[in-house]
Amino acid sequence: MFAISSLFQRIMNISPVQRQSLISFFWQISFTGIGFLSTIYFAHAVGAAVLGSYFLFLAYNGIFSLVTDGGFGSAAVKRISEGEHSDAYFSAYFTLRFVFTTVVLISLFFFRPYFVDLDSAGMFVWLLLSLLVSMIAGPISSGVAGMGKMGVRSTCAAIGNISTIAIQVISIYFGYEAAGLAGGAVAGIFVASLIEFRFFDLHLTNFKWDHVKSLSVFSFWLFLTSSGAIVFSQADTIMIGYFMENTDVGIYRVALQFTTVATFATYALRNTLWPRVSRWGKKGYIGLVEESLSRAISYSLILAVPVLVGGFLLGDRLLYFFYGAEFATGYIVLTILLSVQLVNVFQYFFTMYLDALDMPKESFKVTAIGIAANVVLNFVLIPIIGINGAAIATLVTMTLNALLAKRILSDIVSIRLEKNSLFTIIKASVLMGSFVGVYRILVPLSNLWLTLVAVVIGGIVYVISILTMDEKIRDELKNILLK
Repeated sequence: MFAISSLFQRIMNISPVQRQSLISFFWQISFTGIGFLSTIYFAHAVGAAVLGSYFLFLAYNGIFSLVTDGGFGSAAVKRISEGEHSDAYFSAYFTLRFVFTTVVLISLFFFRPYFVDLDSAGMFVWLLLSLLVSMIAGPISSGVAGMGKMGVRSTCAAIGNISTIAIQVISIYFGYEAAGLAGGAVAGIFVASLIEFRFFDLHLTNFKWDHVKSLSVFSFWLFLTSSGAIVFSQADTIMIGYFMENTDVGIYRVALQFTTVATFATYALRNTLWPRVSRWGKKGYIGLVEESLSRAISYSLILAVPVLVGGFLLGDRLLYFFYGAEFATGYIVLTILLSVQLVNVFQYFFTMYLDALDMPKESFKVTAIGIAANVVLNFVLIPIIGINGAAIATLVTMTLNALLAKRILSDIVSIRLEKNSLFTIIKASVLMGSFVGVYRILVPLSNLWLTLVAVVIGGIVYVISILTMDEKIRDELKNILLK
């Protein structure tokens, strides 16, 4: 017991941003590893068509969840994080979420005949249940985030995700297929909210119209910006489902999921930094904002760049051995989407910092251009070159968004990329790629184990190269480990 207490005390001695980022990073690695294994099982157990139906359910759920939230969730996090009238802002958000969800549920029930694909797969009811559960889970999560408890939020979200996968595996085993996958997703949300509620400090109280107005001003632009994010993440899925088959949706989304390994650091840091950047901006600590941005980009690229190189060299064999021949046809899509994740590092942080610094209107202007370009490119390219067209459309519009967001953000703060660290990352990735490339030439990748050996070799070469070449990164990691 003393050893556990001592370890906990050492962890708490790490700075809050580093500690909470590490917690988020740990849970993302854990969940993604479990997610990869479960998706491999799903791919072999039910095939690409059933997975495609489930991914369509997730796409529709994402869109309608956005409508029920109305952008007020992020607005509530923003206002609560500022430390004034926290209970009132939470209460206003909860009431608004309840009203919006009720309207959406009634509308969906009325228009049920138009959702033939979801209804025939037995998932329409699960869509309604998911929105109903999220009506409670969303405000709880936003309240915890607004109070700066990002480690708790990440941990609870990860537990919910793991619960989702466990229930889905059991459901698939008993033959429930697509409905079992959707039901597991709903159950995971419920489990996470139950645990998160234990750490919830806010209370329902009376609120004034001024609180609603304050949330509305901020949420309006966040809602529009979030709509753009949904377009980037879900429009391609829905349009592939419209122009092509559910099997193509399954192949595309599996390839996209495979690329999420490149986003570990990006999302871990984003979840930790959002409330802190909001507070720093409110208090005028621009130096902290600028420093955090440059370090966040560098640490995100530490993972994104080598994953891109490794995916290009080994992606075809990994898809084949992990998911099967049906999914190996998504290799080109995989390489394009890995490039998307690299660009996403810049786009994600630039737009996130605009929102956190109370500039959601400017963030939306950037996103609106991306929305139009994304829809048009998907509409043109998917019928011509299929799922590769969807990936290209996402890459082009993501790049456009990043460039426009950088231009606006640079007028607010100084964007200083750490050139030495970036150059080191590129050199280490090239060195890693050289070793892996030579290995593939000399050793035929005839089975999974030989392919995994290449992955391990590349990882070892890259880690040693980074720690040898970049003294700043080495010292920071050493400092965290020593603490």
